[in-house]
Amino acid sequence: MTAQVVELQLNNSSERTQWQQFLSSLDITNFSDQEVDKIDLTLGLMEDDQLVGTGSLAGNVLKYVGVCNRDSQPGARFNQIVSALVSRAFQAQQFHLMVFTKAKYSQSFQHVGFKELAHSDEAAVLENGTPDIADFVQQLPTIPDQENKRIGAIVMNANPFTQGHRELVAQAAAACDLVYVFVVTTDASLFKTAERLELVRQGTADLANVRVVSGGDYLVSAATFPAYFLDSAESAIKAQTTLDARIFRDQLAPRLHLTTRFVGTEPTSRTTGIYNQVLQRELPPKVALQVIPRKTVGTEPISARTVRQAIQTGELTKLDQLVPSTTARFIKTHLATLQKRIQEGMKINGN
Repeated sequence: MTAQVVELQLNNSSERTQWQQFLSSLDITNFSDQEVDKIDLTLGLMEDDQLVGTGSLAGNVLKYVGVCNRDSQPGARFNQIVSALVSRAFQAQQFHLMVFTKAKYSQSFQHVGFKELAHSDEAAVLENGTPDIADFVQQLPTIPDQENKRIGAIVMNANPFTQGHRELVAQAAAACDLVYVFVVTTDASLFKTAERLELVRQGTADLANVRVVSGGDYLVSAATFPAYFLDSAESAIKAQTTLDARIFRDQLAPRLHLTTRFVGTEPTSRTTGIYNQVLQRELPPKVALQVIPRKTVGTEPISARTVRQAIQTGELTKLDQLVPSTTARFIKTHLATLQKRIQEGMKINGN
């Protein structure tokens, strides 16, 4: 008997309980609101009124995929639930999918057409469809004879772009023939993706060898590194930063001939501090890691969090010391909008 695919309503308490109990039996146990609230669609496989498989979509990321293989052909239920999710994603015009899963399930996803981007002992990141990582790299700007030049890279959220970010980019630009600044594109920040990209571009416009580009699905995204956007345990942060670093080292660096990754020292953010430690372990010798001391005002390191707190209180007297004039102008022009986002629940204390 073939299981029936049904849509589960997680806002229905009995369906939510059934779903959680089933996944818990498969050793999937993180049902925090931060994770579950991001889900757009959840499908279930029902057989004889029993849930025997499930999977969810959050944007273009497959989550909470699990099946019970009892009384079933090995792989059949897994193939059925993943195929159903892919089909629903395509109907929603979502043609590029990613999955962050336990390492032991990577092979199963590869059997249904996903390609592995990176894995660690604990986890794996895979993708399916287009545009894929080769397409992502193909559309990035390059320079002649790039393979023989010193090519730098910086990954930043820039929420918002500060004088500290500016100093990091300027130092990298002075040391390299070309610097890619990859801006994190997951919309989980006070400043929206388009705003952050534009502020980084404006704030670095005078640096001729800098190219500001989107990090897409591949650099500190909700697919590769969900803990960046959540209040996560250290073990989760380490597992996810390892994958993010390996995608950078093994997929992006060889294609773009990246020689050096630049980061700032991290005295304030626990997540970014752990990330820097993992980069130091994972990148060399293939890619050098250069750590630049954080720019300070007096003795205080410049932090985007300080800027966001100033926006919340409306106390902007020190703004010009903390951010370039282009960022300051944007904040002053859009102060009411930014404060409204905070009032509506946008967190300002994260990264």
